[in-house]
Amino acid sequence: MDSFYITTPIYYVNAKPHLGHAYSTIVADSLNRFHKIRGEETFFLTGTDEHGDKIVKAAEANDQSPQEYVDTISQLFRDLWPDLMCENDDFIRTTQPRHVEVVQDILQKVYDKGDIYFGEYGGYYCFGCERFYTEKELVDGKCPDHLTVPEYISEKNYFFKMSKYQDWLRQHILDNPDFIRPERYRNEVLSLLDSGALEDLCISRPKSRLTWGIELPFDKDYVTYVWFDALINYLTALGYPDGEDFKRFWPSANHLVAKDILKPHAIFWPTMLRAADIDVYQHLNVHGYWLVKDTKMSKSLGNVIEPLAMKDTYGINAFRYFLLREMSFGQDSSFSEEALVNRLNADLANDLGNLFNRTLSMTHKYFGGEIPTPEDEEIEDLEIKRVGQQAMKTYQKEYADLRFSRALEGLWELVRGLNKYIDTTAPWTLFKNKEMSRLGTVIYVLLENMRKIAVHLWPVMPEASERMLEQLGIQFDPRKVALRKEPEVWGLLESGITVAKTSNLFPRVELAEPMPPKPGKAKKGKSAEKTTSEGFIEFEDFQKLDLRVGTVLNVEKHPDADRLLLVRVDVGEDDPRQVVAGLAEFFAPDDLVGRQVVLVANLKPRKLRKQLSQGMILAVKTDKGMELLHPSGEVLPGSKVS
Repeated sequence: MDSFYITTPIYYVNAKPHLGHAYSTIVADSLNRFHKIRGEETFFLTGTDEHGDKIVKAAEANDQSPQEYVDTISQLFRDLWPDLMCENDDFIRTTQPRHVEVVQDILQKVYDKGDIYFGEYGGYYCFGCERFYTEKELVDGKCPDHLTVPEYISEKNYFFKMSKYQDWLRQHILDNPDFIRPERYRNEVLSLLDSGALEDLCISRPKSRLTWGIELPFDKDYVTYVWFDALINYLTALGYPDGEDFKRFWPSANHLVAKDILKPHAIFWPTMLRAADIDVYQHLNVHGYWLVKDTKMSKSLGNVIEPLAMKDTYGINAFRYFLLREMSFGQDSSFSEEALVNRLNADLANDLGNLFNRTLSMTHKYFGGEIPTPEDEEIEDLEIKRVGQQAMKTYQKEYADLRFSRALEGLWELVRGLNKYIDTTAPWTLFKNKEMSRLGTVIYVLLENMRKIAVHLWPVMPEASERMLEQLGIQFDPRKVALRKEPEVWGLLESGITVAKTSNLFPRVELAEPMPPKPGKAKKGKSAEKTTSEGFIEFEDFQKLDLRVGTVLNVEKHPDADRLLLVRVDVGEDDPRQVVAGLAEFFAPDDLVGRQVVLVANLKPRKLRKQLSQGMILAVKTDKGMELLHPSGEVLPGSKVS
């Protein structure tokens, strides 16, 4: 039996799950289901990455040990996946003893081979990224992701001879065109390899600086660099080196990642595997970002989409369908509720929902709800069967190649074709003319094609697919589905079975309208706040404010303004925020580092003297100067003021 192994990236536990995490996991789940109903043996892995500097800082801020902190956040991810209809076979955590054992085994193996050496290195270290940068990688002397000036650190560490495998990796990518897909990311990696010599990788951190990590097996004074630790999870979950799952599934390993972690998966990971004498994975599948109003989703901009909120508002079936249908895999895509509602109404309510409801209703009206026995087929029947065969072949080919949007568009050729088939054959006229034999054939053609559509949609909308099949009188069992044969087989729907009277799986929805402003007097040319005659604001006005507690990470003087400071604040998000604050005459930069502040988190970002400000720090001016608002005790960064 063919096998298929799909993995998500293991998610870093410095923030709760958002749309990006949900999309990756839903894609992995859908691929796992797709290969399962093609008759393959499958294994689906996800989990959490739990070591590194940022975890220690987050735990300290929450007055927890690192282990207590990662236990809490990891559980948020584990609890979310069933709500999104994701059925993973394993959930791995890098703090589990099974993983520690495998990491140390591989480290020792590569060390004994001579591919790990001890040396001294001086470089620019970004604590947000937990990595060293070369001068040419910095942008205006700053980390390109966090826009902070890295700290220059000179220390002795262990290094992996990654440069030794540069030529091998380049040739492997050239010899295997679909090793990295889509092609744009393959070309990006080749360009990176061709741009200059690949540097060796620093794979340790001294315990004098960091203790939260996996100890090197050959030196108790060092822990493992988080990437050399995290990537190995894909082997741990399969029971490397001797487990039966490893032998069965590793040859078909497919990694699924977002484009921001392309380099570790496309360069670090295959060279590590080569050094450890382990066959490299089959495919690296790379997707783009979800954008909101053409901007990358970021908590610092207040545009993060909460997956559970979308699921609760529009239903998990519509949510999953939209994500897979809307994004062209590999490219960035825009998310908006308006686009989701339009897609739901057009594709699901108007096309698919209408098809099911009309056909089931006619089956009850004309045949008492029982599936009729088909007779001789006519030209219209043969033509719609041909359309169906082509639609299913297109769907299966495109889905296997991760072109989900094209796959669903191909399947919708059949959905729309069947609605036209109803209009062309006019069952109501056949009934009026008492052409019951012909009518029975038309209804059967519709129902059998609806069965095929429902089966093909199981990877996308598992719950809705199973309910559609139930409405056709079928109990779904993925082990009994032969998806590969569906374009050619016909007549699996048994005559005489009773179907549901109607179907209302996909009702039309309306986009929620914002609360209308209350009438009031506004100054000419300016927008006025909603107020009562007493000058008070309404409670809903206060609810618009998103006040959050943050911890100041570092502070710099504004290069062009003596009274302004550039304050980098951790508010529990993927990236810290930069706030331009008029505090320079009251505080020295060092006075603010480590302090907790209250931030207006949903203030529209703007540039102040050419520097981006992403919020406002609240303070009180007194006779003695300025006092910052802060909680009475230390709380977790990102805690909401309510």
